[in-house]
Amino acid sequence: METKQPPVMINSQYIKDLSMEIPHAPHIFKKLNENAPKIDIEVNLETTKLEENVYNVMMNVTMNGDIPDEKAFILELSYGAVVSLNIPEEHREPVLMIEIPHMLYPFVRQIIANTLTNAGLPPLMLNPIDFMAMYNAKKAKEQ
Repeated sequence: METKQPPVMINSQYIKDLSMEIPHAPHIFKKLNENAPKIDIEVNLETTKLEENVYNVMMNVTMNGDIPDEKAFILELSYGAVVSLNIPEEHREPVLMIEIPHMLYPFVRQIIANTLTNAGLPPLMLNPIDFMAMYNAKKAKEQ
């Protein structure tokens, strides 16, 4: 008897790289009490085929917190997942670039929130990301 494989399966999730830097600690904490940092966030996605029907999806997040004339913090996170796909080829790219990041993002948000808090910074919960809009913008740029 053959068992049917699920269409999408996350085999493992992992932190490939996590870096938190507060270059002007401890002096910056007083300034952060007086000025909320301006936070820039960049999110990039990469996919790599590992073997037949198995892919690695990597979400790279870079956050820069700045106050006037000074860098408050830099956080970099590379969070990945190894996934198995049992779906037609034409659906793989959208699943890898939209659905899988959508499943990973809650974990990424939690890691970032915990890292910032553990670093002594005010708690920050990232807003949701529209991965479909990111994918569509990337496809439009490629054309």
